[in-house]
Amino acid sequence: QVQLVESGGGSVQPGGSLRLSCAASGSIFGISDMRWYRQAPGKQRELVASITSGGSTNYVDSVKGRFTISRDNTKNTMYLQMNSLKLEDTAVYYCNVVARLSGSRWWNDYWGQGTQVTVSS
Repeated sequence: QVQLVESGGGSVQPGGSLRLSCAASGSIFGISDMRWYRQAPGKQRELVASITSGGSTNYVDSVKGRFTISRDNTKNTMYLQMNSLKLEDTAVYYCNVVARLSGSRWWNDYWGQGTQVTVSS
């Protein structure tokens, strides 16, 4: 199995910044896409940002220009730098990766446990 450990969540005032990390561990052969999702109370989980193994990125419109997704393939770790945070960014943020285990032919989705981000004044 792949274990995903998220960190970096917390509380911040509007306009502030946070940096989330997601570290993958286990008998990993490879990781392709890595993604950050978020889920606010009473809302559906939404895809916030994604990054391919080659470094191509995509963002939901509401975070473009404020959030930056990146990854360190040598550490199997993904980051989300969140700047100019707004009240509506408050949510639980989940990391999601598509990975293949050593000895397996299959690529599967794996999820982190989530980390709370609260933006309040």
